[in-house]
Amino acid sequence: MPKYKTKTNSSVKKRFKLTASGKVKRKRAYLRHNLTSKTTAAKRRLRRGGYIAESQEHQIKAMIPYGLP
Repeated sequence: MPKYKTKTNSSVKKRFKLTASGKVKRKRAYLRHNLTSKTTAAKRRLRRGGYIAESQEHQIKAMIPYGLP
């Protein structure tokens, strides 16, 4: 067994999930406050998730070295 384990970043662990294909899922921003000024359609679109851009995936994956289900 290896002597040291790399720590997983707790904030990343709470905010992102890895898909089976290796993409990183995320939640969309702007759905926390000032909701009366947003249209119903806009709020509905924000409820859908999104994916991290491929150019930034390596940064997130470095913070979750063992992956998350």
